[in-house]
Amino acid sequence: MLPERMRVAVVLILYRVRLGVHSTAGEAMRQRVVVPAVLAAILLAFAGTARAAELKVMADSPLGPALSKVVDLYRQETQTQVELVLAPSPVVKQKIEAGEAADVVLVQPDFAAELAKAGKVSAGDRPTIGRVGIGLGARSGSPTRDISTPEKLKQVLLGVDTLSFNKVKSGNYFATVLEHLGIAETLKPKIVRTSPLGIFESVLKGHGNDIAAGTIPLIATTPGIKYLGPLPGDLQDYLTYTAAPLTSTRQREAAENFIRFLTSARAKGMFAANGVD
Repeated sequence: MLPERMRVAVVLILYRVRLGVHSTAGEAMRQRVVVPAVLAAILLAFAGTARAAELKVMADSPLGPALSKVVDLYRQETQTQVELVLAPSPVVKQKIEAGEAADVVLVQPDFAAELAKAGKVSAGDRPTIGRVGIGLGARSGSPTRDISTPEKLKQVLLGVDTLSFNKVKSGNYFATVLEHLGIAETLKPKIVRTSPLGIFESVLKGHGNDIAAGTIPLIATTPGIKYLGPLPGDLQDYLTYTAAPLTSTRQREAAENFIRFLTSARAKGMFAANGVD
């Protein structure tokens, strides 16, 4: 169906054509030339309204594997084009504070609160989209390790050649797990602290008993890495994510529709199937 403004314009032109039936021959001729041209111009002017919205979404890296599947589902259902930009939450926050344009942001709640305080995202409700846990990974083809209890996890970690984890929130938490297990000092010479996406480098390049600790979706979807399992029991912790539209978005309605979709049953099912609770 044509947009309301387009229908009004077309009706006015058709009305003018009808009047032209009683005009002079010269006037009628001019209308036969001008009317189609005007109609074509109106169609071009309103063509953009028929196109689906285009959204830019900035999100924390651990959400990437699952969020990309959810975005694909959203594109299929709404024909909305979504550009997905992934980076660690601190980097996303820095980019937005520096003025990078976007429509929606998905980050950890404390970063969203700081962005709201700075006036960069809406200060209203910011729904929780999901959470990701922390687990271990090793090279594909390496032996299976049992980390189902704290004691078994401890024994596996004591046998590593290298242990990689990141320098941000999930890695900082994992460092407290090593302290809790009483093996932080013993493992110190074997620990490699990296960027969130760099935790697999020493594992993939190594030839010994090399293990990475990180967010479960990244471990489970990285080629060449075998997911060993989650941190057991009370040792587990989660990164929670919330979504908000940027105050600078020019597509407020489309941004809010996307966020509503992220909380729908269809999206939650896709998230759960890809490691996001």
